Amino acid sequence: MSSTKPIQRITLFKIPDVADQEKLLEIYKGMKQNALKDGKPYIISVTAGQGIPSQRDQGYTIAVVSVFKSVEDMVYYDEECEAHKKLKAFAKGVHQGAMMVYFESVTS
Repeated sequence: MSSTKPIQRITLFKIPDVADQEKLLEIYKGMKQNALKDGKPYIISVTAGQGIPSQRDQGYTIAVVSVFKSVEDMVYYDEECEAHKKLKAFAKGVHQGAMMVYFESVTS
């Protein structure tokens, strides 16, 4: 699946402990600079934050929007990126649920 538009990726985490939420967000703050492919940053943008509690949040406490140039770059992020491996190792130990969806925007 080769794309011509940037890939928008939305990831949600259920992390009950506020200290763990803050630690995950610290990791995300450096992700755009620390995630390297062929020695260069390759993620277009990363936006992350704590959710504002509401009756619709279903327990998700952290929301992340990552933008990649292509599906191939996102697959690299998932399967090979050392910075993302470190993030996943931390998140795996603290989350009580996660979900992710990605798409090409039809509105921009």
